[in-house]
Amino acid sequence: MNSAVTDSFAPPVGQTETPGMEAARLLQQQAAARLQCALFFRDRGHDCEGPQLALIPEGHVFMGAPQAEYARQPWEGPQHKVTVLRPFAMMRHAVTLGDYLRFCEETGHARPRRYSWTAADLPVFNVSVQDAEAHAKWLSGQTGQRYRLPTEAEWEYAARAGSTTAFAFGERIHRSEVNCSGGLHCTRGLYLCGISRPVIVGSLPANAWGLHEMHGNMQEFVLDHWRESYSGVPRVAHEAWTGGKPRLRVVRGGSWFDPPGMCRSAARGFRELGEFDLNLGFRLVRELDGPA
Repeated sequence: MNSAVTDSFAPPVGQTETPGMEAARLLQQQAAARLQCALFFRDRGHDCEGPQLALIPEGHVFMGAPQAEYARQPWEGPQHKVTVLRPFAMMRHAVTLGDYLRFCEETGHARPRRYSWTAADLPVFNVSVQDAEAHAKWLSGQTGQRYRLPTEAEWEYAARAGSTTAFAFGERIHRSEVNCSGGLHCTRGLYLCGISRPVIVGSLPANAWGLHEMHGNMQEFVLDHWRESYSGVPRVAHEAWTGGKPRLRVVRGGSWFDPPGMCRSAARGFRELGEFDLNLGFRLVRELDGPA
C-alpha cells in the first residue's frame, strides 16, 4: 500500500527556471502517467510509514566531468553515456538519524557512535556501508519492496536531474543551496566558510526531480567499488561496477566538511568498507518492479 506525497517547487535563491529543469520535470511527469503512480510517494509497511520517495524517469546521462570543469579530477573521466533503462524511485533525502535508530531498536543492530548532534531529522552519520545495506534489507522486509543503495550511475543521473552543469543549480552555488565548507570558487556571492555541521534533511532546495541535499550535507555510499577511471564500466545505469578493490566503496555528493568542488554532480571519492565518519551517510533506491 502506497501513499502520495504532495510538494511544490520554488527555484533556488538567485536562480530561475531553466529549459533543462522544465524538460526534466516533463520526463518525470510522463513516467508517472505511464506507470500510473505519483511523482512523490511513500510505502506503508507492517507498522511504519516508509521514507518519502521521488520517481526518477528512464533516460540517459553523460556521466563524469568535462575537461574544463572547475575542480575536475582525473578519476571523473572519461565522460561517457549511460542509459537508464527503467524508472526507479529514490529517497528524497538521506536516511535520518531517527529512522535509523528505530531500525536499530527493532533489530538489535548496533547503534552508531554517539555525538552531540541528536536531532531525529538530521541525516544519520557514523555508519558504514554494511550498516547501510543492513538498513536497506530491514526496510525491504518492512514494506515488501526492494530497497538498496543506488549504483554510482543512478546516483549521478538523479543528482543531475537533466542538468549538464557542475551542480543541478548551475555552474555555481549559493550557501542557501548547498551545505559545504565554503570557498570562493564554484560559489555565487560571499561564501568563505560553512557552518561546520549537517543541516536537517529536506531543508535545502530540491533539484528538478524533488531530491534534497544531493550536493553537500553528507557524503553518500553507493554500490560500486572504487575505480580510478570510467574505462570499462557498465553503460547501463542499474549495473554496479563490482570489480577492482572491493574494500573501497565509492561515495558521492560531498558534505558539510568538503569544499564546493567536492559537491559537484560528477565529484566522487571512496571510503573503506568498514569506515564511518561524521560526514558520511546514505540514501536508498526503491526498485519499481511492484506498484508505486
